[in-house]
Amino acid sequence: MNDQGPLHVTHDGDVATLWLNRPAKRNAVTYEMWDLFPSVLEALAAEGPRVVLVRGAGGHFCAGADIIGLGPSLADAGVPGGYREVNARAEDALMAFALPVIAVVEGNCIGGGWQIASACDLRVAGSSTLLGITPARLGITYPPEAVRRTMALVGPSATKRLLFTGELIDATEAMRLGFLDIVVDDEDLDTTVAELASTLAERSALTQVATKMLVNSEILGSAHLRRRHDELETASRDSVDLAEGLAAFAEKRPATFTWRPA
Repeated sequence: MNDQGPLHVTHDGDVATLWLNRPAKRNAVTYEMWDLFPSVLEALAAEGPRVVLVRGAGGHFCAGADIIGLGPSLADAGVPGGYREVNARAEDALMAFALPVIAVVEGNCIGGGWQIASACDLRVAGSSTLLGITPARLGITYPPEAVRRTMALVGPSATKRLLFTGELIDATEAMRLGFLDIVVDDEDLDTTVAELASTLAERSALTQVATKMLVNSEILGSAHLRRRHDELETASRDSVDLAEGLAAFAEKRPATFTWRPA
């Protein structure tokens, strides 16, 4: 896969997978990779998958930023077009993707990898995964929105602990804190993710999009997202999904939802 570029997309029916594709570097994220995220996700949205998986090639999710390659630019907050700016745009694009995004976490998930996983909607991990947030080992700050997302998942005290110490934790501890949603034996990871993706693809996209907007509006303090959620809530009263959901419930059959975001 490593001849496909640093970000690579594959498809399996309604499920698309966005691969971080630098396996020789444990998928450490470069400036180029962060810069590619918005355009890759925009093109992916146009292709219409119901669920997107984000995972790393070669057995690791992401070992963090490419520290050697990026050097002092890791701390260039406020520099137009700098690393921090493209980093923020990438995470924003991932978090704003309308439909469900699942981080499939295995191997290392550290620093920038934690940022990417936290911008996804759900996180499913293999039991041998190692995770951490490590800017304290470099003497730099962690991006504000990444801190906010982490705090929404694990709470203020755990966020401080992880950032203050830069310690690495195992999957069991990450799930106890609330960062991971599902942890399974490594050999069961693919099957578990496939089953979850299949379930999500069968459910109402309208419900999922509206839920995502509302939750993200609370995490980010965004009045715009809250207004968009309210618009969807109004639209749902006359939606094809509501009519289908009610009919399926009455007829005791699985619903076939067809609404998609514009």
